[in-house]
Amino acid sequence: MAKFIKTDKDYQKLLLTVDLSKQIVFGSFEYIISKVIDQVDTSIFDENIKNDLTGRPAYNPKILLKIILYAYSIGVFYSRKIARLCIDNITMIALSENTTPDFTLIAAFISNNKDEIINLFQKVLLVCEKNNLLGHTTFALDGCKLSSNASKEWSGTFDELRNKAENLKNKLNKIIELHELEDTKEQTEEELEKYKQTNLKLNSSIKKIEDFLNYEEKKEGTRNNEIKSNITDNESAKMQTGHGVVQGYNGQALVDDKHQVIIGAEVFGTGPDNDLLEPMLDNTLCNMKSLGKAENYFEGKTFLADTGYFSENNLKEASDKKIDAYIPDQQFRKRDVRFKDKDKYNPKKNDKFGKEDFIYDSKKECFICPNNCELKKEGKENKIKNFYYQKYIAKQKNCTGCKLRKKCLRNEKTKKRTLMFQVKEFDREYTKEMIAKIDTQLGRKKYSMRMGIVEPVFANIRIHKRLDRFTLRGKHKVNNQWLLFCIVHNIGKIMKYGELKTA
Repeated sequence: MAKFIKTDKDYQKLLLTVDLSKQIVFGSFEYIISKVIDQVDTSIFDENIKNDLTGRPAYNPKILLKIILYAYSIGVFYSRKIARLCIDNITMIALSENTTPDFTLIAAFISNNKDEIINLFQKVLLVCEKNNLLGHTTFALDGCKLSSNASKEWSGTFDELRNKAENLKNKLNKIIELHELEDTKEQTEEELEKYKQTNLKLNSSIKKIEDFLNYEEKKEGTRNNEIKSNITDNESAKMQTGHGVVQGYNGQALVDDKHQVIIGAEVFGTGPDNDLLEPMLDNTLCNMKSLGKAENYFEGKTFLADTGYFSENNLKEASDKKIDAYIPDQQFRKRDVRFKDKDKYNPKKNDKFGKEDFIYDSKKECFICPNNCELKKEGKENKIKNFYYQKYIAKQKNCTGCKLRKKCLRNEKTKKRTLMFQVKEFDREYTKEMIAKIDTQLGRKKYSMRMGIVEPVFANIRIHKRLDRFTLRGKHKVNNQWLLFCIVHNIGKIMKYGELKTA
């Protein structure tokens, strides 16, 4: 019969001597975090601590920053789990210098220090500059849309939210009526408790909606139309992503090309990127000024962004700042000779009617659809991106029983066909100049650098650091979390390319 080494399952009898000073291994990521935080000036955090004369001693902000940044680096970003690591994880115990901050303190530290975390981002950026990690010549901008601690269920226009409240009231009344009918029968305690809980939940939801409608104002979009509000977090927005629609924030990052260091970062409660170039340039310029750079820092520098940033205002802003920008329009690949055969082996699956299938009647000023019905002009010309469009719309009764309905409408739920017809271009030259610039051999070569500069940054934050959603509510709190993850990314660059590990 085989023999085995005798084991002892009673672990409580075993006491280990741990030297915490040896747990932060030289050259490791936690070592670099500790070195960077020890090196930068964090006195701005001390201004919030008011215990000079009374009160218990506070946790050192450097300690809190070390444990939060390390936790973020290993994909832990819930305050309860971070607090637990300070008890269970030997590396965190060493970083916290054998202290055990409560999860409420950690959560408050992340949420409340808005200006302080921006200042920390700039200080870490200064460390990158001293380690010669910034090229200051070429930059790429992009955004990462992530869901936040808000539910899509509580989104809608004010009319939609009122309808939701009315539906909940109707549902509550039906439950009350049903309960009154059942009142004559004997009910178990479990059934009574279930009724009370349902009643309480519906009343709470109704009150939540009504309070929001009474105290908040409608959100207006760029076209002066109402956009959907969110009761849980009204600064967040519904956004279309590659993984579906999410309720969250758009995390923007401007990246230096030399070592992919993030030099500008901010979150926005809007999905489209076309209005975010100017605030991101201002944000980054503020960071560069903290490094001692001049007001005209971007002058003559190469700037890369994808088609989402292609707009008249953005191109004018880049021109005014004398930036050598490469921002293509949405049709630039169709004009690229390298992609002329891209559809050769992929025939179009979409056989629906396009604009070319509608005939314009100049006398009646309307379009005639393939089934010989009219689409009449509606409203004024709309300014969309770089062009003026006129909307034409069919009558619902004509589309309801139309035999060509499946080939004409987007899906079964669509009630009637609309057509947006381009009337004219803006009176400008910026977009034409950019189209001509991006179609050159140099333009295509420059723009092809964008993906290699900025996309790995988001891959690192989303995949390696496991930031798949924001856990906070409100723009400034979510912005703090985004900045902390960007700081972790930049510290990773210091570890790989800097000189701190040999200091």
